[in-house]
Amino acid sequence: MEQHSNILKYKHLGIYTQNEYVVYMREDCHVCISEGFEALTRIRISKQTHTIVASLNIINSDMLLPNQIGLSDAAAKKLNVSEHETLYVSHLEPIESLGHVRAKIYNQKLDYSAYSEIISDIVEGNYSNIHLSAFITACAGDRMEIDEISNLTKAMIASGKQLNWDKEIVVDKHCIGGLPGNRTTPLVVAIVTAFGLTMPKTSSRAITSPAGTADTMEVLTNVTLSLEEIKNVVENEGGCIVWGGTAQLSPADDVLIKIEKALDIDSEGQLIASVLSKKAAAGSTHVVIDIPVGETAKVRSTEMAQKLKSHMETVGHAVGLNVKVVITDGTQPVGRGIGPALEALDILKVLNNDADAPNDLKERALLLAGELLELSGKVESGMGSQIAKQVLESGKAYKKFLSICKAQGRFSLPVLAPYKEEIKAEKAGILKRIDNRKIAKLAKLSGAPQSKSAGILLNVHLGERIEENQLLYTLYAESKGELNYALEYKNNHNDIITIL
Repeated sequence: MEQHSNILKYKHLGIYTQNEYVVYMREDCHVCISEGFEALTRIRISKQTHTIVASLNIINSDMLLPNQIGLSDAAAKKLNVSEHETLYVSHLEPIESLGHVRAKIYNQKLDYSAYSEIISDIVEGNYSNIHLSAFITACAGDRMEIDEISNLTKAMIASGKQLNWDKEIVVDKHCIGGLPGNRTTPLVVAIVTAFGLTMPKTSSRAITSPAGTADTMEVLTNVTLSLEEIKNVVENEGGCIVWGGTAQLSPADDVLIKIEKALDIDSEGQLIASVLSKKAAAGSTHVVIDIPVGETAKVRSTEMAQKLKSHMETVGHAVGLNVKVVITDGTQPVGRGIGPALEALDILKVLNNDADAPNDLKERALLLAGELLELSGKVESGMGSQIAKQVLESGKAYKKFLSICKAQGRFSLPVLAPYKEEIKAEKAGILKRIDNRKIAKLAKLSGAPQSKSAGILLNVHLGERIEENQLLYTLYAESKGELNYALEYKNNHNDIITIL
């Protein structure tokens, strides 16, 4: 432990900094003065049983006394510290793995050991956001060879918990994203588990979209389950649809994703490592990856999709996964709902075989469920979609979905937001384009996904003949202010839907 002069008393400040560990000390604090600490210095904070590394912020107010120390919420949780507890402060020893990051910046090839050290330090919280940004940027721009991507994936798998279901075949699916309303996962889980396969699905919440699968499922059931609860649901029902945040599977991925979004960088290598590390850590053996391609989707060209497909399948094999990549149409939203409750309505309509269920969502779910059935080897090649359709239309998938929801704690019906505005066509013509990104932003401005019942109900699709004053979509919001905020964006962007 440090000498007496480096002891400070902890004071809770309640400052949220996402994943960044930040420490707060007074400018006239004796430790700052004696150690020569400056703002943004990386320092080590310790107590008897725990230690963390944090970036120093200097306080010039009475928020802290000279003998007190504060921590960001993330740092305090990691250190497991209580009010008035004694903490020890010291200079940070060099972080050896940053040498590997610097090597990657200069385009040197890294081996498994190097990536393992980097990922270990990321999980421990030893990297600042600046270090994380440097690592992500160094890997972007097609600067990782295929065996490097495999090594990064393996390191990310090893960094967290790994599930084992004691089954020969455990299936999973993932969509690369970029399509509003593309909520196929709950349908696929319901179909393949009703067929008899095991599918423990851990899903994400929205980062930049109006809804993630976990946000949509939270409308219908509980998604924040402990690892033990997840295991119980899967044991009893053959599958689950839960938020992956509590499972601690490939924990470095959650840290990296937040920085990637802030930088607006999608590194192909880290995208592959992100997806496949989560699947492998979740105990999956057979995985179908959906890559939608479209001008305003995440993947914008068939060439890029084919390259991603090849790399996904190669890296999947390297980490012990049987991966099948399906390239799909990403030119427009899927289904009618964009936003948690509205997407949940679509799911229930498809499962219940309602006459007005969105057919595009149904067909895409049947395609992906069929691919999983065939990949598992339990269904003859070419018969997957047909078998999936039989399971869905028989009502077995809906029955299984209700059972999974109830096993996760409840089943609740979606409720739509009280404020709405119908958006109608200003002229007649053919619907030529729907901008996925802008219509997603419009749904977000209406309050989704924080407001579960907010979003967009879409009434039209590409290629349709549109009449003047025809209903294009309805905008929903939980408050008049949010509705007006979204309408202001809509009025300033006349290219969300293009009719010619």
